Amino acid sequence: MSEELVEQEIAREQEFVDRVHRQLADAGKAAQQLAREGHDRGRLGHEGGLVERDAMVFQAAKRMAQLDAAHEGLVFGRLDQRPELDPEPRYVGRIGLRDANRDSLLIDWRAPAAAVFYQATAATPQDVVRRRVLRSQGPTVVSVEDELLDAEANTNDLPIMGEGALMAQLSRARDRTMHSIVATIQAEQDQAIRAPGKGVVTISGGPGVGKTVVALHRAAYLLYNDRRRYESGGVLVVGPSGVFMRYIERVLPSLGETAVALRSLGEVVDGVRATRHDEPAVADVKGSARMAELMRRTARQQAPGSPREFSIFWYDARLTLDRGLLGKLRRQLMSQGRRNRQLPRVTPTLLDALWRQVRSERGRDRGREYFNDDLLSTDEFLDFVIGWWPPLSAPDVLGWLRDPELLARVGDGIVSAEEQRLLLKSWGDGSRLSIQDVPLLDELRYALGDVPVRTDDERDDPIAAIEGGVDMQELMTASDREYAPSGRAWAPPTHSIEDDGYAHVLIDEAQDLTPMQWRMVGRRGRGASWTIVGDPAQSSWPVPAESAEARAEALSGKALHEFHLSTNYRNSAEIYAFAAAYAERVGLEADLPTAVRSTGVEPQVIGPVSDLEAATRAAVAEAADQVGGTVGVVVPVARRSEVNAWLASWPERADDAAGARAAIDSSVAPSGEDRVVVLNGLDTKGLEFDAIVVVRPQEIEDESQTGRATLYVVLTRATQLLTTVS
Repeated sequence: MSEELVEQEIAREQEFVDRVHRQLADAGKAAQQLAREGHDRGRLGHEGGLVERDAMVFQAAKRMAQLDAAHEGLVFGRLDQRPELDPEPRYVGRIGLRDANRDSLLIDWRAPAAAVFYQATAATPQDVVRRRVLRSQGPTVVSVEDELLDAEANTNDLPIMGEGALMAQLSRARDRTMHSIVATIQAEQDQAIRAPGKGVVTISGGPGVGKTVVALHRAAYLLYNDRRRYESGGVLVVGPSGVFMRYIERVLPSLGETAVALRSLGEVVDGVRATRHDEPAVADVKGSARMAELMRRTARQQAPGSPREFSIFWYDARLTLDRGLLGKLRRQLMSQGRRNRQLPRVTPTLLDALWRQVRSERGRDRGREYFNDDLLSTDEFLDFVIGWWPPLSAPDVLGWLRDPELLARVGDGIVSAEEQRLLLKSWGDGSRLSIQDVPLLDELRYALGDVPVRTDDERDDPIAAIEGGVDMQELMTASDREYAPSGRAWAPPTHSIEDDGYAHVLIDEAQDLTPMQWRMVGRRGRGASWTIVGDPAQSSWPVPAESAEARAEALSGKALHEFHLSTNYRNSAEIYAFAAAYAERVGLEADLPTAVRSTGVEPQVIGPVSDLEAATRAAVAEAADQVGGTVGVVVPVARRSEVNAWLASWPERADDAAGARAAIDSSVAPSGEDRVVVLNGLDTKGLEFDAIVVVRPQEIEDESQTGRATLYVVLTRATQLLTTVS
């Protein structure tokens, strides 16, 4: 193929791309004009004008965001069909655009008309003669890659350029973020993307088959196909770690979709962010389904330090609430629903119990209304009410379990003495919440319930406190200082369990979810459709049957659509053969996809070495010199701080690993910005690097019950170079 012909073809495509960009600019101006008209409607001075303003400005802003996101790689595909069917080429892009005459100029990749771009093959061309992929830098076309799908129908002698878009894409250097594959989606991937919107879609397959990126494109497809439903209800994307979420965070915006919540497992609960993992033995306990019962029992315990009896002298009589009576009242309230939801009933219940003890004629003559008013104006009584039945938050209740006696009481028959010791060590060392603690917090949130909020009408009602709508802050008196942090009045959480639901839930690395994490995520998707991505052979949870039961409960009653991806696009054939051989050697029942490319570079095995730092330094230097993209240094959990300290001290890596020094603290999450980064095995889930250096692989294998599966995952993260240092 002559360079002149290549330049001619690029120039032809550039003419069309220029035309599309001019139309995009016009569309942007139209959206801005719509926004201005919306603001003008708001100046009409009546409610209808304000509503129109908000609607118009919202739609304009949404359209402008879509247009802004679409500039990079706006036009990426061209279809040349049989001339007798359509003599004009069809162009496929990130968004749909019409020209000034309202004729289709660019087809949105998610539209039914674009499906053939992905589904046509040489075996089943579907009337497509040539498929072309355009690669651009900004608005400039820099190359084209062609596939001839129907040679017999190529009556126009369409030129065929390049080596194919897929191989060109696979050969590029990786950077710090995942990119859209919108131009190179393969037929089996497209089927999963365009699967029905209702029910549960599972996407399975071995390492490197594109499960994650396919699932993200599916989220974009759903938003396009039923925007009203998914934008109003929300789409939740759950991933294994913060570094993984940073890795994928640009994929959906690059497709023009921003109405998506990206949450790591440590961030699923609103207002909570956990970044550190517990050690494997502790994580196994906290993740078990048994912990649900432990949290339920804990939520029903009397608050530590709360009063156990109450007595007051009122008009010739001593009124007493002793332990026995208070226990009976507690059981009565607990039987009526979640603990915090009973707060409006507490005061009337206690007042009823005290009024029944009034026997004196003077007291009875005063009447019940006077009795209520008198006690509700008494600090002694109000302090008792809030102390005996305080509003509770999940973090406060989880903190109760730092008490060995309380843990032993609620944990009887649920967790062994050794497991209690592990839990106490985890909660008692003053560390921040772990990722494994977040589902426990969520369990407590649902066990406790939200604190009822008084309506405006109830706030104006002087007796509402004893008839159902109680404002706890109005009941706070001297107890504020005793029971509230830093002497401040208690304030209810800003996030309600009523707001947790989504229209669609997407879970990546689902095989790693513990039973408690399935319970947590399941609450967000009770009325939702689901996309679930996973590979059982990569699971880090040691009791698959328990996790499967929790998953089945979360998805109960939903139709299932299964898709399996079989081609490894990430690893070279040499790297994946090495990983597959390890999986077979240690007895993993691994799904072994077929790698599509070969580099001729075999994985390097170094060791045993006497100077681990020197050997690691040399391996990292060699990898960084040979690849143009990212390098991952994967270490046992116990060595992450140590190896980060090494990396921070190597002057030749100062530019490549600027965040290493901060990560010497093991509680700091790995940077998603550095070219060279130190991670443990769990941190690598869902990620890929041009080169991987594995330090002490045997220690990774030995550090948990699922260490073999974790090491298998690690060995499949590299696209070009793999080195192990023992």
